[in-house]
Amino acid sequence: MPTPFRPAPGSTLGKLIRTKQTVQTADSAATQPYADRDPAVVEGVELGGVRTLVAVPMLKDNELVGIISIYRQEVRPFTDKQVGLLTSFAAQAVIAIENTRLLNELRESLQQQTATADVLKVISRSTFDLQPVLGTLIENATKLCAAEQGFIFRTDGELYHLAADYNAPAGLRELVYRHARPRRPGDGSVVGRVAVEGRTIQILDAQADADWRAFAQATPDISRIRTLLGVPMRREGVLIGAIAMWRTEVRAFSAKELALVETFADQAVIAIENARLLNELRESLQQQTATADVLKVISRSTFDLQAVLHTLVESAARLCEADMAAIHRLVGTNYQHAASHGYPPDLHDYMTKIRFAPGHGTIAGRTALEASVVHLSDVLNDPEHTLGDVARKIGVRTMLGVPLLREGVPIGIIVLMRRMVRPFTERQIELAATFADQAVIAIENVRLFDEIQDKSRQLQLASENKSQFVSSMGHELRTPLNAIIGLTDMLVKNAARFGTEKAQEPLQRVNRAGTHLLGLINQVLDLSKIEAGKLELNPQTVQLTPLINDVISTAGQLAEQNKNRLVVDAQEDLGALTVDPMRLRQILLNLLSNACKFTKAGEVKLAARKVSNGGSFVEFAVSDTGIGMTPEQQAKLFEEFSQADATTAQRFGGTGLGLAITRKLARMMGGDVTVTSESGKGSVFTVRLPAGANT
Repeated sequence: MPTPFRPAPGSTLGKLIRTKQTVQTADSAATQPYADRDPAVVEGVELGGVRTLVAVPMLKDNELVGIISIYRQEVRPFTDKQVGLLTSFAAQAVIAIENTRLLNELRESLQQQTATADVLKVISRSTFDLQPVLGTLIENATKLCAAEQGFIFRTDGELYHLAADYNAPAGLRELVYRHARPRRPGDGSVVGRVAVEGRTIQILDAQADADWRAFAQATPDISRIRTLLGVPMRREGVLIGAIAMWRTEVRAFSAKELALVETFADQAVIAIENARLLNELRESLQQQTATADVLKVISRSTFDLQAVLHTLVESAARLCEADMAAIHRLVGTNYQHAASHGYPPDLHDYMTKIRFAPGHGTIAGRTALEASVVHLSDVLNDPEHTLGDVARKIGVRTMLGVPLLREGVPIGIIVLMRRMVRPFTERQIELAATFADQAVIAIENVRLFDEIQDKSRQLQLASENKSQFVSSMGHELRTPLNAIIGLTDMLVKNAARFGTEKAQEPLQRVNRAGTHLLGLINQVLDLSKIEAGKLELNPQTVQLTPLINDVISTAGQLAEQNKNRLVVDAQEDLGALTVDPMRLRQILLNLLSNACKFTKAGEVKLAARKVSNGGSFVEFAVSDTGIGMTPEQQAKLFEEFSQADATTAQRFGGTGLGLAITRKLARMMGGDVTVTSESGKGSVFTVRLPAGANT
């Protein structure tokens, strides 16, 4: 292997190391390091014949990982092209080195993973069945440690119960598998000592250990045991079990064997944890499936509460491992049976007939009274609980009551029952609470639906009464109004005949007021008919130019009132349009009337043209130079009985119905009305109707 060396600071390589840049020396024999007799430079020149030398850095992320250098035995500098080529080789060398490093790291990682996979292979083969895993683990541990018998114990939090064994005599296996003989912390056994001290315990000679001898006297088939080993199994620092093994000769377990058993203990913890997580996952999936089923029933049976409640009690009983389940609902001040699962016929019949108030005598009554979960491990030991004859007959022992709360008020109770004393777990109580919440949702859905249905019926009746009233009153109002308008018009036109010359101005005011009031009544009637769906259109083929001329002629008087200039800008070839001519005139006159009302001494223009934008349309645009509108005013412009703002309404008057009716009519004809406006600069209302519409 070449001998490492440190380049002199003034040498070619020394300069490169300092600058991390390419360095070329024209003649090494003429450098200061050679004159100073630096060994590396002297050997290069005198033994290797190095004269012209170039060195190129090998950089990775600006870190120097190597140098490529070449030389000539004559003084002849390398060209830039040659130096560039050498630089390319240096970059390729860096890539090769990095690839090799990554490959080595990958190989090491694969070796580690392979080793881990070999150790945990037994766990991966039996992920869904813990018992074979534990059996294989204790067998391998016992054999590899040259022990004669081995055991794995798991704790329930207090006692340690046998979970798996290897090579135990039949009599001993039968004994230790009994729940009556679990290992107790501190009972003298090796497992008992591990449980107390929480560390690996080795008893070199059990026969010389007083605590062990006291324990062994009560346990047959273990008198031959001499050397014992106990290793704790921990999950997140908490003891969940222990591995025990022994020999029938006095021979200590070596440090290597201890480490091996501790590794198997870790593997056992992994296997137990996998099984626990899998069981939790299964339970979670079952719960989610049940919840999904219930929600599916809720969504499909919005109007059938009974089907939802039956599904809820069935799912709650099955997933919470209850023998019976029931739901009681609040009716008035008492509770009554709503649904049940698992009840014998006589109990079911009895429960459907009774009503009960909140109280301590029953699980449901107590849950309703306290508005919280009530859990009775054994109702026979509860002095306040009074079992009925039927309930006593079927032997109810453990009971769980969960309230159905809406805004803190118990509108019902779900009750779960077991015939044996077996308390419900926290997970099961949480699940029952989830089912209670779902029952509340179902009950609330039905309540809200019934309320909506009732409100809808009331609104429908009110709407019908309103339409009938408006129609009747419209007729009653229009008849005298038409008489007033006709009479005043006649008196004005025939003043000389009737001698009413001096009353001309008052009569004209009465006539204008009557005409205005009639217009308002007609607007209300139109809106009422549209809302009731009774306004019918009378579509006809209409020539647009004459219709526009007629509208402008009528609007001329409106423009004159505020001294506005009325302008028409219509294409010459507008042609015909299939539309209700009366309603189209109404739309245009509404828009022109508004424009003239909100504009003083300005311009009001009606433009009409054909457009082709995703279809064939005719556009009517009414623009003015009036007061304009803010964006906020435009947002509510087409709402019924709505005007720009209170000030505008007081200043200009009106009902706020004209634009609402205009848009509704346009949409009935297959079109629409839009607006663009700027405060102080006027507005443009655009009516777009389909040119080929048969409305």
